Amino acid sequence: MICQKFCVAFLHWEFIYLITAFNLAYPVTPWRFKLSCMPPNTTYDFFLPTGISKNTSNVNEHYEAVVEAKFNSSSTYFSNLSSKTTFHCCLWSEEDKNCSVHADDMEGKAFVATVNSLVFQQIGANWNIQCWTKEDLELFICYMESLFKNPFKAYDLKVHLLYVLPEVLEESLPVPQKGSFLTVQCNCSVRDSCECHVPVPTAKLNHTLLMYFKITSGGVIFQSPMMSVQPINVVKPDPPLGLHMEITDTGNLKISWSSPTLVPFQLQYQVKYSENSSTNMRKADEIVSATSLLVDSVLPGSSYEVQVRGRRLDGPGLWSDWSAPLIFTTQDVIYFPPKILTSVGSNVSFHCIYKNENKIVSSKKIIWWMNLAEKIPQSQYHVMGDHVSKVTFRSLKATKPRGKFTYDAIYCCNEHECHHRYAELYVIDVNINISCETDGYLTQMTCRWSTNAIQSLVGSTLQLRYHRSSLYCSDVPSIHPISESKDCHLQRDGFYECVFQPIFLLSGYTMWIRINHSLGSLDSPPTCVVPDSVVKPLPPSSVKVEITVKIGLLKISWEKPVFPENNLKFQIRYGLSGKEVQWKMYEVHDAKSNSASVLVPDLCAVYAVQVRCKRLDGLGYWSNWSNPAYTVVTDIKVPTRGPEVWRIINEDTTKKERNVTLLWKPLMKNDSLCSVRKYVVKHHTSRNGTWSEDVGNHTQFTFLWTEQAHSVTVLAVNSIGASFVNFNLTFSWPMSKVNTVQSLSAYPLNSSCVFLSWKLSPSDYSLMYFITEWKILNEDSETKWLRIPSSVKKYYIHDHFIPIEKYQFSLYPVFMEGVGKPKIINSFTPDDIEKRQNDAGLYVIVPIIISSSILLLGTLLISHQRMKKMFWEDVPNPKNCSWAQGLNFQKGLIGTQKT
Repeated sequence: MICQKFCVAFLHWEFIYLITAFNLAYPVTPWRFKLSCMPPNTTYDFFLPTGISKNTSNVNEHYEAVVEAKFNSSSTYFSNLSSKTTFHCCLWSEEDKNCSVHADDMEGKAFVATVNSLVFQQIGANWNIQCWTKEDLELFICYMESLFKNPFKAYDLKVHLLYVLPEVLEESLPVPQKGSFLTVQCNCSVRDSCECHVPVPTAKLNHTLLMYFKITSGGVIFQSPMMSVQPINVVKPDPPLGLHMEITDTGNLKISWSSPTLVPFQLQYQVKYSENSSTNMRKADEIVSATSLLVDSVLPGSSYEVQVRGRRLDGPGLWSDWSAPLIFTTQDVIYFPPKILTSVGSNVSFHCIYKNENKIVSSKKIIWWMNLAEKIPQSQYHVMGDHVSKVTFRSLKATKPRGKFTYDAIYCCNEHECHHRYAELYVIDVNINISCETDGYLTQMTCRWSTNAIQSLVGSTLQLRYHRSSLYCSDVPSIHPISESKDCHLQRDGFYECVFQPIFLLSGYTMWIRINHSLGSLDSPPTCVVPDSVVKPLPPSSVKVEITVKIGLLKISWEKPVFPENNLKFQIRYGLSGKEVQWKMYEVHDAKSNSASVLVPDLCAVYAVQVRCKRLDGLGYWSNWSNPAYTVVTDIKVPTRGPEVWRIINEDTTKKERNVTLLWKPLMKNDSLCSVRKYVVKHHTSRNGTWSEDVGNHTQFTFLWTEQAHSVTVLAVNSIGASFVNFNLTFSWPMSKVNTVQSLSAYPLNSSCVFLSWKLSPSDYSLMYFITEWKILNEDSETKWLRIPSSVKKYYIHDHFIPIEKYQFSLYPVFMEGVGKPKIINSFTPDDIEKRQNDAGLYVIVPIIISSSILLLGTLLISHQRMKKMFWEDVPNPKNCSWAQGLNFQKGLIGTQKT
């Protein structure tokens, strides 16, 4: 019966508890608060700090929880307790110290079990609680710690957190049912403290979370009042990252850090730092919204210790934990900036504060040096204060690397010494040439640039940046504040290559190279490119080449590429086909033309021809050369002339017959244009008239000479026809006795050349040319011959001559009427032989005389040096002898001469 009454009373209490939950729930604060449960007849003075209200009337009237406690009558510790015990549980904080506001008898209650509760009877229970949402916004955490630790060492502590998170965000929500609360067990592994984790979906961060604690300790179950919180309002960020301190370019100490990456809102930061120097000590605590703080009046040899924490800027939230402390010590010499990266032609300045033996040097006594080798002129100094000196460099030139050092060291010194620390000056030439070309299909633009002209800087990266304007380029390209980067890849030739695809043909692409480094970034001078103006067309196609028949010109034809549609000019290169073609150039500026004819010297050679094109207005690039086309050697014209003809006559005295063998040399291609199919010998006699004989490709022909006069002509025939200009040779009995050559002389100049000279007597016949023959005597060797113009009287024969052999030379005058009587000599001219022998002796003797003279002169010089050393070795040098110093040796010599 008693159990039934108790259960009914308990259910009734739970119903009232849930109805009043929303209206009476304690709002969880972003700071720490307390849960306090008091035994009966105990005032709050025992555990409440000064300032908390002691009035418990409201607690008794509205929130008092009356629970019948059953005690074990056999327990000796509970003999003095009454049958009814009331515990008052409330939530309060340092900011809200009125415990009666939210302490109630329905929300705060205790179920007393049959265990030793004497400790609770005396002092009650007290917990510190703090709740927050982690930075990742996925976990809600409540941490609770017992305020009185020692009395509970003998008792187990178990804590459960019961919570409900509505599905919708509304001002008026339905009353949650008892069964709708979820329970999480808190981790109480650490003595007298527990941590409870509640997963919170990201979409419900703004929803109201209702919760309460169930605490079991010492056999007593405590239940906290209902609490409410919006997880977004109690976010606790992680401590700031990357705490860093450095001296700025203006001489201030910059404290910088980075915000946690997962925070979805802006933070404010609390920075606390301390400064310790020989002349000053200070502490400061500042709140900032930026991720950096500047500390002024920095002195050499000072030490700074800094910590930073963060909290939500525009709403409630918790402070993060403090970052780990960072200590920074300034040097005895402060340079600001300590390092400068700049480009050629710019102006930069360094500042310096110099401390020497705990005293700061006056700025007027500071001297600047570069690389400890070059004193910087005082005209570049500037006094910026009592202790700050400034030096300025103007129109800088590129830094010349010195071994592994790629910078200039700038030293700040006093009048007597320089500190070993220095500032670093990096000056780089950033004039980088960017060249772009658009492909012949007008689909992509490729840009290339080289870093060969850039001094390599360790730790630097290069990046092509660009800005595309809607139409064309401005007159003066400039770096646009809004730009994009382009991936470029290093090629084998040392160039970086970037591809733009797709492209806008008429847009202006302003490009520059950015050098990124920890010291800063530098930009090359910008250049602007319009893709339509840098087109590299496709090469002409269907290139054909031939040597025109009868005209004899090199004719080239081609087809222009489809893109671009602009008018094009064409360039032709041609040359004789071979391993190394010696190209000749020919340009065609007629945009409508697709062929050209070129005059070439050799019509019978194989020519290689290629064609390329470019826009007629000069914009863009020449295309690649087309695939080579080759001519085919064919007959162009009839041969320009017939072959040169000579004869060998074999006379048979018994039969009174003469056999004539005609000899001729094969025509070269330039004369045959371009081949000879056959030779035709044309005869003419007074008795038999004219007839022709086909001798094919032979170069000699024998016929019988029977008549007094017989004329022959050898014609060269190709596929076009027979030669028009030919050599006639007339054989005449009377003319063979005409003697016009009076004398003939042969002078051997060397083994490959013989000089011929001759004299003629007057003649009434018309001389056409000479034929000279030569051969080795006493041998059945080949007779060689050569045609010589009639206007010369001396001639050089180039052949291989053997000095020990005897040669026969013959000179034939050839008239229109026939071949005259030859002049024949069987040896070289005797005077010339003797002269050659004398010259040979002279050539041997003169070098011997010259060599001997040089050897004799060298011997005399060496002997002279040895004699000088031998005879003058013991004579002292007056400059090295103490006794001889001050004596005038010339004076004695002069006196001797007078006597």
